[in-house]
Amino acid sequence: RGSTDTSRVALSFDFPFYGHYLKQITIATGGFIFTGDVTHRMLTTTQYIAPLMANFDPSHSKDSTVQYLDNGEVFVVQWERVRLPGKESEGAFTFQAALYKTGRITFSYRDIPLSIDEIGSAEHPVKAGLSDAFLVMSPTSQSPDGAQQTIYEYHRVEISMTKITNLSAVELTPLPTCLQHDSCEHCLSSNRTSGCSWCNVLQRCSDGMDRHRQEWLDYSCSEESKDATCDDYFREDGFTGSSVAPETEHMTPLIPEQRGCKSDDQIFMSGSDVKTESSTKSKGLSHTGIIAGIATALFLLLALILVAVCIHCYPTGSSPLCLIQRRKSYWPSMKFQQQLPGYTEVEGEGHEKYSIVEAGPC
Repeated sequence: RGSTDTSRVALSFDFPFYGHYLKQITIATGGFIFTGDVTHRMLTTTQYIAPLMANFDPSHSKDSTVQYLDNGEVFVVQWERVRLPGKESEGAFTFQAALYKTGRITFSYRDIPLSIDEIGSAEHPVKAGLSDAFLVMSPTSQSPDGAQQTIYEYHRVEISMTKITNLSAVELTPLPTCLQHDSCEHCLSSNRTSGCSWCNVLQRCSDGMDRHRQEWLDYSCSEESKDATCDDYFREDGFTGSSVAPETEHMTPLIPEQRGCKSDDQIFMSGSDVKTESSTKSKGLSHTGIIAGIATALFLLLALILVAVCIHCYPTGSSPLCLIQRRKSYWPSMKFQQQLPGYTEVEGEGHEKYSIVEAGPC
């Protein structure tokens, strides 16, 4: 059975891959780089950068090596003089993959002693190109507390095998993605991307097909962003109330200004009369406010008791159900089980299920 040794390597720069910035990659002896965060048994099926994926075995000879170089601008992996089990006499393969800081990828082939069509994929898949996928964790029917991992491939680039010959090369230039937009305005108005939607709750721009697919659906981003504009989000986030205290220059003073030719004593007495009258009115209003407050509190308490009794006696009544339906719109909704056009579930069959062996540094 075919198997692949791997080694996890940290990058000196963040490499953009389908809009996702990778900080680590996994180099595999089988002629490819695994770009996923979670190591699983189907590395050869999804999330890979493959100059030439095949059942190469570097342990066949001391001359066979897998090396990498990182200079801060480009990360290069070279499979040098690697051979295929059972076809060692056909010759050794030497090729490399270069990952540039800009997201550009190049595949270079120096020695391809055998036509790719003649390699055969019975023991190991034979591929050249790119692939990305998203993973979903869902409860299993056997164990609700456990979780089952399902992989969905949403995009693949396949390179024609006829292009892979001695002294040949392939360059892949990334297209702009929705994920690169960091604001609603750029997300919805950019002419460099299409099909983008802004999810305000996640503060993320996406077309719904990327590694954040599950989170996009959990927070109902498709429903939130449908026919929405950036002005809609601005109004939702805006604060229309005012906490500024009113200016006092136009307020009427408690003691009216006295005019005319009255004596100081008369002015004092007049002011005292006004003050006393206002105090009396304030006390009356205070008692009235207390009584009104008590009456309001009793009314609200009675209303709450009636609602509680109604809910208890009629648990399927329209009011309780309406409250539940409104609250559910704010809960994360698991809608991922229904497959949508644009991606396919990856089923592990045959050699795709073979285990991956962790190896030491290349």
